[in-house]
Amino acid sequence: MKTFLKGLGFVLLSIIAMGAGYFFLYGDQMGTAEFWEGQIEDFEAADAEQFPDKGLILFTGSSSIRLWSTLEADMAPLRVLNRGFGGAHMAHVVHFADRIIQPYAPRAIVVYVGDNDIGAGKSPETVEADFRALVARIRAHQPTVPIYYLTIKASRLRWDAWPEMDRANQLIAAMAASDPTLHVIDVSAPMIERGGGGEPPSELFLFDGLHLSAEGYALWTSVVKPRLLAELGAG
Repeated sequence: MKTFLKGLGFVLLSIIAMGAGYFFLYGDQMGTAEFWEGQIEDFEAADAEQFPDKGLILFTGSSSIRLWSTLEADMAPLRVLNRGFGGAHMAHVVHFADRIIQPYAPRAIVVYVGDNDIGAGKSPETVEADFRALVARIRAHQPTVPIYYLTIKASRLRWDAWPEMDRANQLIAAMAASDPTLHVIDVSAPMIERGGGGEPPSELFLFDGLHLSAEGYALWTSVVKPRLLAELGAG
């Protein structure tokens, strides 16, 4: 078991390191939706072999979702599907929504994205506008499906950008306040609280100070799962 866990840790670290290498080589291209086409095609190839059940809770967004390898176990008895990809921006999820959301007819959608947007210099207002576009795209197929927005997390690597991230979170929270089908789950506040009101502690992250560690995902699970169970039920 120790050997397996050590190997798994090596694989995860390799994925993160590879991602950093991609950013060094393809930084500008990673800002385009087309850069992630291969990952979307991988989802479609997997679906062709065995299509997921309809009516799952779909998680989508950027690498914080993509790397949530324990998502299915963490959310049980909720039935979930992970469709996080790359270092996605909000606009990228909009671009691919008809391929990574609509086909599954999910009973609820959980979105984590915006982190990379602010990291790339986009404004909070742009993040909000792109989220509105995503909601509109989803509503075209499922007018009343619940959409849960996980707040952009506070991270050690991007702590200087936290005020802008927090502003984006506030704008989307204001939007959700007037729409009973939109919900905000605050995953950033408990991370900051763990840091005594400041920069979140290192144990919540991998070595890069950005991607979540097992402890970080455990914290997210403790916030996300009870909320989904209370509002959606375990069906």
